[in-house]
Order: sequence, then C-alpha cells, then structure tokens
Amino acid sequence: MKSLIDTKTLHHHLDDPSWIVVDCRFDLKDEEQGHQAYEQGHIPGARYLSLKYDLSGPVSKHGGRHPFPDMDEFVDKLGRMGIDGEKTVIAYDDQGGAMAARLWWMLRHLGHERVAVLDEGFQSWVKAGYPVTPEVPEMTVTRFIPHIRHPERLVGMEETKAEKGWVIDSRERDRYEGKMEPIDAKAGHIPGAVHHFWKSNLTEGQRWKSKEEIREQFSYLQPGSRPIVYCGSGVTACANLLALHVAGIEDARLYPGSWSDWISYEENPIRQGPELRAK
Repeated sequence: MKSLIDTKTLHHHLDDPSWIVVDCRFDLKDEEQGHQAYEQGHIPGARYLSLKYDLSGPVSKHGGRHPFPDMDEFVDKLGRMGIDGEKTVIAYDDQGGAMAARLWWMLRHLGHERVAVLDEGFQSWVKAGYPVTPEVPEMTVTRFIPHIRHPERLVGMEETKAEKGWVIDSRERDRYEGKMEPIDAKAGHIPGAVHHFWKSNLTEGQRWKSKEEIREQFSYLQPGSRPIVYCGSGVTACANLLALHVAGIEDARLYPGSWSDWISYEENPIRQGPELRAK
C-alpha cells in the first residue's frame, strides 16, 4: 500500500475493523503533551503510542536519546493493541509526520508493510470537520509475528563511521553546521555527511510533496545508493526514510542512535560548517 494516506481515505475506512489508527503525537519539549492531547481528543478508534515510553527504550551511556525499545516487548505491545499481520496501520501526529514516521519505519523493519502515515496529520482531520473523541477504544488482543527481512537497514555507530557512501543528516541546517545545538552536548555533524532537512519534504502547508518533487530533491543520490540517514536521535531521520521510500529508494538505512549516540564516543570526530554535496 502507499505509505502516505489522506484524511478522506482514512475517514472512508474508519469503521473497517482491519484498519487500526495510532496516535503518535509527541513534543520533545513537553514529553507528556502528546498523551494529554490524545486524552482531550483523537481520531475515533485511535490507540496511543508515546515516543518516549513506547517507541523508545531506556537511555544509557551509548545508543542516543531515543534508542529502540526491546523488540520483544514492542511486538507484545503491538499484539495487545490489536495489531497483527492482517491489519492496516495508519499512524498520525501533529508535527509534519516525524513521530508517525518512526512507527512507520519500525513496523516495516519488523516486516509489516501495511502501514501508512496520515498526510498533513491530525490538523487536517480536524480541519476537514471529521469527528474526534476522548474515548479510548476497546482492543482485541492478538499476536503480532515479526518477519525482519532486511536487518542490514539498521546500522550502528561503527558501520556509520566506516561508510564510504552517502550519509544524510536530517536536522535543521544550523544544527548541522554547528551554529547552534539546543539539545545535545556537542554541535556539528558527522564528517562527510550531507544536509537534507526532513521538513524540506513538506510543502508550506505541511503536505508531503509529490513523488516527483521528492525524487528531484534526492537527485544527488546515484542509482543503487544505500544512504545511511541520521538526525539527533533517530526520529526525524525516519521522515527522510519515508521520503526516500516515496521516491523509490528502498535500501536506505537508519542509524537510530544518530548524533546523540555519535557524540557519546569521545574519540569520534565532528565537523562544523557546510560540506561539499557531491561525492
């Protein structure tokens, strides 16, 4: 199925028991805001998954600010939410799709390809006049069986350090160039990484650009490229991975620890300022 879906299509399938909606709203500056917003009102039938408590695991010295959760526990949680291999999952947030894209990538990593992100997010649903509710849905427990077909698309620090091909930084340009760093202890980027801000995949109205427009933005990638994508902590990188998927580039890889993991190793070099785009 397509990895981006509009509100009209979701509304049409809202009563379809084979479709499950997941609210992924989350604010990095206020970690409880997303769940509070869910409690106030969400798309009918939507479950809630928090970036901090559900889509991430405990933070340690290495691994970054949002390491992946224990996958056995995550798989069990999916089953308790009613998600199995026969379900179509629609993820949404209210921040351009970055949080929803994290769930999209994780499900696809586990072999579940019937998953999409709601284009324009929760705002578009409300703007269209569709219903919202504070009611938490009843969930029928099932069993989610993972089928990881491409483990090579998940990479660590050492693989990123040794990479001779494309490495893409998904953060804002000022963070990439080291002009400012509001979150992490060091500013800059991984030497050799090129800049591709994840929000460049969106229009000014927060709609995802067309396949052709996104493909043009990634035209610097040669056929067969297998770029490694990172951000601050493996979240907005997933939005770039979604964009690459839309553009037809399937073998892109995620460095989930990202910049916050990279700088946890004192010996790792960092670079500030721009990089040459051509390789």
